[in-house]
Amino acid sequence: MTTKTLNKSAAGTGFAPALFAVILGLGIVTLTGHVQASALHDAAHDVRHATGFPCH
Repeated sequence: MTTKTLNKSAAGTGFAPALFAVILGLGIVTLTGHVQASALHDAAHDVRHATGFPCH
């Protein structure tokens, strides 16, 4: 008796996550590029306080 196995190619599985990462990255860069500097600074400052990271 012989057993056949089907090997799925690893090259085809990396496209969707890579595409998602590119779209997410471009979205973050676009959004942060249009936000006022003070709002972006305040948001980062609040996150630092929330995570317990000392900032001043």
